Amino acid sequence: MQYLLGTDIGTSGTKTILTDLNGTLIAKDLQEYGVLTPKQLWAEQWPDVWYQATLDSIRNTVRKAGIDPKDIKGIAISGLYGGSGIPLDENMDPVRPCMIWMDGRADKETKWALDVIGEEKLLEVTQNGANPYYGYTKILWMKNNEPENWAKTKLFLPPNNYVIYKMTGEIAIDYSSAGNIGGIFDMRSRTWSQEMMDAMDIPMSMMPQKIVESTDIVGGLKEEIARELGLEPGMPVIAAGIDCGAANIGMGVFEPGVYAAAIGTSMCAALISDRPIKGEGLIVWPYLYEAKNLSYYFAGGATSGAIIKWFRNTFCELEVKQEEESGKNAYAVLDAEAEKIREGSEGLIVLPYFMGERSPIWDPDAKGTILGLSLIHTKAHIYRAFLEAVAYSLRNAMEATGETIDGSIMLAGGATKSKLWKQIFADVTGKTVVCPKYDVEANMGDVMLAGIGTGLLTFDEAKKWQIMDEKIEPDMEKHKIYSAYYEVYKSSYHHLQSDMKELSRLVKE
Repeated sequence: MQYLLGTDIGTSGTKTILTDLNGTLIAKDLQEYGVLTPKQLWAEQWPDVWYQATLDSIRNTVRKAGIDPKDIKGIAISGLYGGSGIPLDENMDPVRPCMIWMDGRADKETKWALDVIGEEKLLEVTQNGANPYYGYTKILWMKNNEPENWAKTKLFLPPNNYVIYKMTGEIAIDYSSAGNIGGIFDMRSRTWSQEMMDAMDIPMSMMPQKIVESTDIVGGLKEEIARELGLEPGMPVIAAGIDCGAANIGMGVFEPGVYAAAIGTSMCAALISDRPIKGEGLIVWPYLYEAKNLSYYFAGGATSGAIIKWFRNTFCELEVKQEEESGKNAYAVLDAEAEKIREGSEGLIVLPYFMGERSPIWDPDAKGTILGLSLIHTKAHIYRAFLEAVAYSLRNAMEATGETIDGSIMLAGGATKSKLWKQIFADVTGKTVVCPKYDVEANMGDVMLAGIGTGLLTFDEAKKWQIMDEKIEPDMEKHKIYSAYYEVYKSSYHHLQSDMKELSRLVKE
């Protein structure tokens, strides 16, 4: 029997799974950690935390599996969008923590890019605009604000590519990670843009020159690392890419025309296309499969799943305590109460912008908001309104593509564990919702890419791994009601936008 490993370096934890060549899960392990937020809108992490968590999760998974390490034939490693990438010195040591995707400090650099380079030029070359989300604005922030660190920095590497370097000694970057930096990556030629790097005064040498497909073998495990992990030296290591793209691969999305959303801490809702689309405010990068031909057009909430967890942790001490004592899931208890509430939560609208918002509204000053509260509203009302807010966000993302989304939409991630939430997604969007029968995270996509990269799996074999659960059909009467609330959802943000900006100014002062 032969086996494959898939590791995903996430924002709040690193997870590894081991499967056989039929996609059967044999063992898994999760290592958790936190995000550093030293200032308002700052979010960063030290890369050695990612590296150690990767080693620990792989080692534990191999140990739990109890199989002959010689039978493990490859590993693919995906990761969170690492924003700026890890700034590394001449010895390949980190200069400072990595500014990750949710970091929103580079507002001045964003304005500079729009004023000096211009949105039209950015879109022409990179298909992406300007926002603190993008890695190139964070790189410019470091250049402008930390000259000593800038002088030390010789190379920027995304999280998964850094870990792969540590494990193999090979420096490379996958197409998805390169494209997601924005600003300096030419989506037309699928390579770094010398023109844009010159305009921003970012040396070309600071970017990895070897750009690889997510099915390419970057290198083999170094002997000392293999020994530490209980694996065979030289085992192939593949750079899977950005985790939300890997999640789509895990859902069996290998072809254009499919709309799929992965809803975890954040939401990545994407249309895979083999042609340019005229979306509005979308993030675009090469897809993890056939990166030179397929593009990933996505929008998504920065804190979609995170706000549900925040609500539970902040307001549901009783439910959490009951879970600890009886084992009854706190979310299930909240769902049962929220299910009794009518669609629209009796006049509540939540804006789920708890860390600013990225695509499609691109507003670092956007704030989380609960609109419409009265004395009739209970915890269940507010909880349901939070669930509905994420569904409205998904609908907004779908509309931003400018394309007609035909047929069903695919959902994966923690949100699919809730039957109520899945029905809300169907009713709000008016689309049939299809979910994988088993949990799908980036790890399953990693394993598929490892199998294809090592030649142990074909595209057709990998695609058969995913078994779909029963379809969730929309209630079109409820869809009409939700559509009215959705219009209020959209207009509320625009009415409050200037006040949100003023709040940000007051906090900064």
